[in-house]
Amino acid sequence: MKTEAIVLRQHGGPDVLHRETIDLREPAAREVRLRVRAVALNHLDVWVRRGLPNLRLTYPHCLGSDVVGEIDALGPGARGAAVGDRVVVSPGVSCGVCERCLSGEDTMCAQYGILGEDLSGGYARHMVVPDTNLLPYPGDLPFTQVAAVPLVFLTAWQMVVTKARVQPGETVLIHAAGSGVSSAAIQIAKLYGARVIATASTEAKALRALSLGADEAIDYVARDFVAEVKRLTAKRGADVVIDHVGGEVLAKSVVAAARGGRIVTCGATAGFHPPIDLRHVFFRQIAILGSTMGSKGLLFGILEKVRTGVLRPVVDRVLPLWEAREAHRVLEAREAFGKVVLEVDSGSG
Repeated sequence: MKTEAIVLRQHGGPDVLHRETIDLREPAAREVRLRVRAVALNHLDVWVRRGLPNLRLTYPHCLGSDVVGEIDALGPGARGAAVGDRVVVSPGVSCGVCERCLSGEDTMCAQYGILGEDLSGGYARHMVVPDTNLLPYPGDLPFTQVAAVPLVFLTAWQMVVTKARVQPGETVLIHAAGSGVSSAAIQIAKLYGARVIATASTEAKALRALSLGADEAIDYVARDFVAEVKRLTAKRGADVVIDHVGGEVLAKSVVAAARGGRIVTCGATAGFHPPIDLRHVFFRQIAILGSTMGSKGLLFGILEKVRTGVLRPVVDRVLPLWEAREAHRVLEAREAFGKVVLEVDSGSG
């Protein structure tokens, strides 16, 4: 069949995104076709659009990892859904049969990929996904709210809970509070009884972080966050640091961490080569942990917490899918607090 989509055929700025009618294959065995209703942006969309080392795309390529919609058609033997069901799509795709997958560690699968990055994603009216990537829709929440959940909450949960193992009473430093991952991490860390210190690039974003539950918020442009963390913790430092900024921020986070502290990193938007003084790492026994996404199984519990209001997706603005270029501009300009979501109109079918 044919469907409309926003595609790229080369790397570059937002102008490489074009609205086209493309061919969509029929769902194969244990796959479904989804009528996409909303898709949220991540910084991953920007990185893929610009181009990443070793990235091999099949053109035309659709970006978009965070997808929600309705089942439109079933492939042979498709399980767990019926035509018309509202569903959430898990953004990670793996083989499903290796030791890692069967141990609940699908992000460690040798064939692991992410929709919108390694595989074509949800910037389209329709897409085909494996039935193993379908998750139950959380109640009656709007599509544009639920689309803001999967990748960032999954990433934040693995960082805060699985990797850092945050305990009640610990101090957690969370960088770049206006990002999707950090707005989720603030809520999760508070859920686990932590004291949260958030950083943000403006006073307005710092205030928004407080409204999400952060106990303290630092405008890192106006104030040195290391000095502020030391002041707020009586010179002890943060037990846990949640970072996806990288660069100098990660290097300074080592200094801001307490003895025996844990730093979890999932990205490097500010640079891949932090100038770390290793003496701080080994003398004060700092653990630096890498994290990517999280297992599919974690999303079931996360979505239930979203359904009951324990966790809240943070949406900055909603734009039509066809304004994807503007959405990318907003994300790159760091104008958003929380997620930018693209809504897919009903169109013709």
